[in-house]
Order: sequence, then structure tokens, then C-alpha cells
Amino acid sequence: MNYLELSAAELKERLKADERSYDEYVKAGLKLDISRGKPSAEQLDLSNGLLNCFASLAGTSASVDFRNYGVLDGISEIKGLISELIGVAADELIVGGNSSLNMMYDTVQRALQFGVAGGVPWNEQGVVKFICPVPGYDRHFGICQTLGIDMIAVPMNNEGPDMDLVEELVARDESIKGIWCVPKYSNPTGVVYSDRTVDRLVSMKTAAKDFRIMWDNAYFLHAIYEDVPLKNILQAAKDAGNADRVYIFGSFSKVTFAGASLAFMAGSAKNMQATRTLMSAQTIGSDKMNQLAHYEFFKTPSAVIEHMKKHAAILRPRCDLLLSRFEEEWGDGAPVSWSKPKGGYFISFNAMKGTAKAICKLCKDAGLTLTPAGATYPLMLDDEDCNLRIAPSCTKMDELKTAADLFVTCVNIATAKQLLKNM
Repeated sequence: MNYLELSAAELKERLKADERSYDEYVKAGLKLDISRGKPSAEQLDLSNGLLNCFASLAGTSASVDFRNYGVLDGISEIKGLISELIGVAADELIVGGNSSLNMMYDTVQRALQFGVAGGVPWNEQGVVKFICPVPGYDRHFGICQTLGIDMIAVPMNNEGPDMDLVEELVARDESIKGIWCVPKYSNPTGVVYSDRTVDRLVSMKTAAKDFRIMWDNAYFLHAIYEDVPLKNILQAAKDAGNADRVYIFGSFSKVTFAGASLAFMAGSAKNMQATRTLMSAQTIGSDKMNQLAHYEFFKTPSAVIEHMKKHAAILRPRCDLLLSRFEEEWGDGAPVSWSKPKGGYFISFNAMKGTAKAICKLCKDAGLTLTPAGATYPLMLDDEDCNLRIAPSCTKMDELKTAADLFVTCVNIATAKQLLKNM
């Protein structure tokens, strides 16, 4: 329904009907949650065979006993598998524990304390700033906030961040040391960075010689409708003569078990060797048994790809449900919009300006948990109060239908009230 075409009297009538429906949801005592992009139990079950791999592991190879200390940056078997999947060499890769967020935090912390590639520590250079494409990933912003890094919001478009603005900012401000990027099926918009955007990121002139691209390729395997290609940024950086500019991150957290998977980082051989040197003071070795179990479970990149098709088959109906419900309700030009991602875990919903917080409160009071309004912006400062991130993955289909209907009702109530207020 296009609320913009309704008169004040029609809006009031529609609002009354929606509020009656809303009251019924409140009385139902619902406990629904579409706030975080967690795999469902059905998805986690796909990897139960991994537990059998643990049980059958001998834990040794010709030269290494994986049950013991050692092997700082990942066993060769799993490094070979991951390096083929992401297109880097083995010496350009470090495999860690289950959290890529942990590796990102450590990387920024090291840069602050020790600098990058032998440079001056960021903490000794005064104010440190990062560019944050918005709407974006709240946990990236949390790293910056925790470590005292200023954040500059730059809007996303359908090719990635607004590169005209990015290039202008980094060319004139030496205190800008990095940019956060979720380049494939971006969180939350679902955008895949274009080849042109990748090339501009690696070749742009930066006032800071120690500028770094934090390439959080969290969803590189997570096609749902279409596997959209993403240009290899490390190769592009090498071609541009800026091989050291890029840190790549990813994990298998939404491939196998979110609580017991693999994370990795990649970059130039120089960057990775500097990272290994600092890591050697933190740990004596990686979780080799978990890495070996993952290798035994998959063995080949093609097996990983086939495994991810099973994930897509579970996620697709959930996305279909929400997207079709939104189209049914607002497909004729209502003052709202939403992303239609080809993969990933989220739908980015743009409500009418000034209504996102109200929608969240309405949903919460009726038993539906959303990611807080503003979470997709640094310091939760969404000046237009419109963006909401929706995560359908972890909710059962029957509950997701109820959640979708309740969400629609809350959006309609908030929209009608805002329009009446503006009349």
C-alpha cells in the first residue's frame, strides 16, 4: 500500500485497524528474534559429520603430532584448502581459531601499539580515524569505539562505498589509517563490491603511508540466489603496487559450527610475516586438531562449495518469505525500501525517515527483537533514523511468518503516525 496517497482520514482508519492487529500480537505473548545473523539449528546439523572426524583423528602426520604444541599459523592441509578458496598463496595466509572478529581486533590493536610493516605505531601519531561505510557492521564500529579510533561514515551505493568521497578523504587526511569493508553480500545491504571499486581502493592516493584496507570477506561462500564474483583484492593490490595495503579476513563460522570453526587472515607475505612475529608472543600454536578435522570433513574446495549449497537451500525460503511479504505490502511505492541480496545473512530495510526507533520499540513491546535502530551506523548515529537490519536465518519458518506480519504491522503504524504528524 502506498501510504503517501492516503488522505488524513484514510490514514487514521488504517492506523486504527493496524493498532487493533497490534494489540492481538501483544496479547499473544510472543518471543521472536530476527536480530542477529546466526545459523539455524538446521544449518548447524549439516556439519554434524565433523564430530565424527574428531573422533577418528589419529592426530599425526609424517612430521607433526597435531596433538602437541607448535605450528603457529595453521597446518598445511587446511591452509592449502583455504588458500585455494580465496586465491592467495600459503605464505600469505594465517589460520587461527574460530573468530575472525578476534583476528580483526588483534590486527588493529597491533597497528596501534606496534605500527604496520615497521612503521610508527598509530598510537604515537595522534588521532587515528577509520572510514566506515554505512549502513555497515556494528562490530567493526565496536572495535573502533573500544580502541579509541574516530569513525567517519561514508554512504554505500550499489557498487560499494562512495569512492569519490573515500578518495577525497584519504588523499587529504593523514590521520585516516583504514577502511572497513564487507565486500561480498555486504552486511547489511547485500552489496557486492564492483571490480571498479576494488581497483580504486587499492590504487587511490592516501596521505597516510600506513593506510590499511580491512577486507572482512565474511560471506565469500554464502551465495543464496546467485554467486556473484568478487575481484581478488590482494592480486589487484599487487598489480597496483600496493600489496601491503590489504588485510583480508574470513571464517568458517557460518560454514560449520559458529562456536568451533576456523578463522583466517591473509595479506602480502611481508604483512603476514610481521603478524606471525607478533603472534609468537601470544600463542605457541594454533588449534591444529580442529583444523585437521575440518580438512578431513571437506578435503577439497568443491566439497565446501557443495556444502554451502545446502546452507543456501535452508536460507532461501526464509529470505523468500520476507521479501515476498514486503513486496505484497509495499510494492506499489510506499515510503519504505529494502535490499534484495543475492547472498549473505541480512536484509537492509529503510523505513520512513524518523521512524526506525519507533518501529523497534513497537516490535519489542510485542515480543519481536530487532537489531537496535542505529546499530548499522558508528556510535548508533543514524541521522535519518530509518535503517533497520533484519536477520531471518535463525527463526523457524512458522515463527518467521508471524515475525514478518508483526514487523509489517509495526512499520505501518509508525509510518501512519509520522505522516499524520507531518500533515
